[in-house]
Amino acid sequence: MTAELVETIESTIQPNDHPYMRGAWRPTFNEWNAIFANGDAEVIGTIPADIDGVYVRTGENQVHDPIGRYHPFDGDGFIHAISFKRGRASYRSRFVRTKGFEAEKEAGRSLWAGLMEPPHKSTRHGWGAQEWLKDSSSTDVTIHAGKIISTFYQCGEAYRLDPFTLEQHGTESWVPLDGISAHCKVDPATGELMFFNYSKHAPYMHYGIVGADNKLKHYIPVPLPGPRLPHDMAFTENYAILNDMPLYWSPELLEKRLHVVQFHPDEKTRFAIIPRHGSPEDIRWFEAEPTYTLHWLNAWEDGDEIILDGYYQEEPMPKSYPNAPEGFERMMAYLDQELLKPRLHRWRFDLVTGETSEERLDDRNLEFGMINQRYAGKRYRYAYSAIPEPGWFLFRGLVKHDLEARTSEQYEFGPGRFGSEAPFAPRIDAKDEDDGYLVSFIADLETDQSECVLIDAKNIAAGPVCRIILPERICAGTHSVWANGDDIGMGENDILAA
Repeated sequence: MTAELVETIESTIQPNDHPYMRGAWRPTFNEWNAIFANGDAEVIGTIPADIDGVYVRTGENQVHDPIGRYHPFDGDGFIHAISFKRGRASYRSRFVRTKGFEAEKEAGRSLWAGLMEPPHKSTRHGWGAQEWLKDSSSTDVTIHAGKIISTFYQCGEAYRLDPFTLEQHGTESWVPLDGISAHCKVDPATGELMFFNYSKHAPYMHYGIVGADNKLKHYIPVPLPGPRLPHDMAFTENYAILNDMPLYWSPELLEKRLHVVQFHPDEKTRFAIIPRHGSPEDIRWFEAEPTYTLHWLNAWEDGDEIILDGYYQEEPMPKSYPNAPEGFERMMAYLDQELLKPRLHRWRFDLVTGETSEERLDDRNLEFGMINQRYAGKRYRYAYSAIPEPGWFLFRGLVKHDLEARTSEQYEFGPGRFGSEAPFAPRIDAKDEDDGYLVSFIADLETDQSECVLIDAKNIAAGPVCRIILPERICAGTHSVWANGDDIGMGENDILAA
């Protein structure tokens, strides 16, 4: 390994026993460049020569001592990327230089309170949809028009970075005043990026499309009964799918500027089926059983039906977490996927009758699913889900589903080892849907190291074919993406330059 410490960001965090500032969630402040080759001591196994592209993962990594109680989703966006070409690998890590990050860096302290505190504790205000939170751009990453798009779940700006160097290119000019939510979607067949946002003022939601040329092509209102908290969207070849779920801020308390989430089990879950370039008048609403879903897996068209797969929460509002530190009972409960009980689930929307049918695909607690992105918006066969660690917002393994054969296999990372969402990286010239690798960063709490693992997607139970030890242990993260080198113009110099 050849490694270069590029910059250390000065932190003001004081010693504390916060459950999400230690262990796998302990923040780090170093930005690195590193190159790996087969034969290096840090490479266990063999870096495959039959993949070409980049794995990008984001996460929340707090830099400054928080104002009041800290929630891990308050942390600053920190992106880690590792690219592969001809059996070599190049790793880089950088904080996202958001406006909030730069303002707090200059001030040398936190300026915004987070999710756990009332807005008046902030000394700065945001903009648009996130006027009471810092836009940390820490939730999600996708690749569009050759660049990383980094976004925040509470709606904010879209930050643009080079996928290889992580050079920062500022914010996207096409983002509306209400911002965009995390989990915008890119159709690999057209290059279009579909997005949504939500706010506390009517019509409460919008939907838009950015073309392959990175210009805004379409933007319409999606009227809702009131402020809602959607987190993800899905699409098919001809439709976009948005949702109105019965987990949202209490309207009465919101009038008092108090943001308290409540689940309304007497209300239906509603899905908006929108022709991709349709108008508000074209929206069709379908009703389903009340739940909340953080993440969708995929959707496609089957004759007169649209089929949607995602993670149905059995307990969207769990009881307080037992033995949690005082003041953190609700936070710990909402972060524990074992209490939320997300189950792989299928919804079918009949475009002729307007009826919805539902089907459970797996009774295990699973989340953060990925697929081969070449099948996004189309009929697919294989899904790759993360296995939650009880009590924590951490993942201890992966499950591969064969949705046609209705079989599955799994791999667990091992005691004290926690990974993240694992996107699918296809082999060069792959013919089969599962001909490739799952890629993930893993934190090993026993050795205090992090590594990138590559797992043969055809046989995940066998474990990694390659492990690459990173320069230091990195903080746990959330979402990730894989982009093929040919799709984003990755050249030989990108993998060789430190």
